[in-house]
Amino acid sequence: MASNQYKFDTRLSHMARPHIRTHGFVNMGVHRGSTVLYPDCATRAEGPKHRYEQWMSYGTGGGPTHFELENAIAEIEGGTHCTIVGTGLAAIAVPLMAYLKAGDHMLMPDSVYGPGRNIATKMLAGFGVETTFYDPQVDEAGITALLRENTRVVYTESPGSHTFELQDIPAIARAAHKRGACVMMDNTWGIHHFQPFQHGVDVSIQALTKYVGGHSDILLGSCTVNSREHWEKVRESALLLGAYASPDDVWLALRGLRTMGVRLKHQEQAGLEIARWLEQQPQVLQVVHPALPSHPQHELFKRDFTGGCSLFGVVFQPNYSLEDAYRFVEATTLFGIGASWGGYESLALPTTGFLTRTAGTGTFGGPMIRLHIGLEDVGDLKTDLLRGLAALG
Repeated sequence: MASNQYKFDTRLSHMARPHIRTHGFVNMGVHRGSTVLYPDCATRAEGPKHRYEQWMSYGTGGGPTHFELENAIAEIEGGTHCTIVGTGLAAIAVPLMAYLKAGDHMLMPDSVYGPGRNIATKMLAGFGVETTFYDPQVDEAGITALLRENTRVVYTESPGSHTFELQDIPAIARAAHKRGACVMMDNTWGIHHFQPFQHGVDVSIQALTKYVGGHSDILLGSCTVNSREHWEKVRESALLLGAYASPDDVWLALRGLRTMGVRLKHQEQAGLEIARWLEQQPQVLQVVHPALPSHPQHELFKRDFTGGCSLFGVVFQPNYSLEDAYRFVEATTLFGIGASWGGYESLALPTTGFLTRTAGTGTFGGPMIRLHIGLEDVGDLKTDLLRGLAALG
């Protein structure tokens, strides 16, 4: 389906499935397999020459179900190639391992997803890769000053998954590319609302576990690129590491795609309604949501994003403690206490005291929690949040 012919929801309904005039089932089948057979030894020896070049002697290169999801995610993000891996964390590790070696240097935002920081400090550091954590709100001159001759990767995440700082991705990419560094971005919050390759990103990372899956029952990640050269590097890294995704999870992600458009619209609007409402509550110091005019980088959001999702932060007044924030969360009855957002259910998670920061960022005037708004009735969620606010005293 031509990407510029139909609107996003229409494309989601028709991508990665049989043509509607086909005599057969509506949905793509689940292709499971471990052993790949060849018709003769000569074919095995000469190697693949078609779309199934991703196949190896084993099924770790994926099969038809994987390829359809890879095509769909590449289209959603405006890229040319995609590699599906087993988790969102694997989607971070695979390209980092592809582009970094002993003696290299990486820049990573201080607001990065915690397990991504752990890869840098606990794994890559042991391999001889040095990482500098930088203020995510740095400008082009600031990034340029941090770049070294051996900087190979500039990693970005916009907004940060706990404290929601936006990054000026085009400015960062300009500076990085002048020095020949690869720009990677965790685009899980942006999904399709941020088109990474229009803003200078080389490798876009997503946790498909979240809105793509949509039902809190799969683990999956994607690495999308916009050139054959980048795809070959990322794909080789995934194959070498055995970063395989279950075809059953892949099929569930394809199913989740069909309803993602309507789910995302509802959750985005519900999240904004609740965020605006929370801004008016006396117990709340600040709501940290990039789509709100009160967000310090709202102009960046308006420039680069066409929309957002339903994940944001709430900062309570400074007279409250972390224990008060716990009471708020535990007084609610509709908000689960969990980290993996993007499903159909609402979640609340204290963030103050659980973040690792080394560049002096992520400080707010009071204790902070993170809310994810699901598919419940907005009025019911407000009533539930009032119970939490009452528990603050």
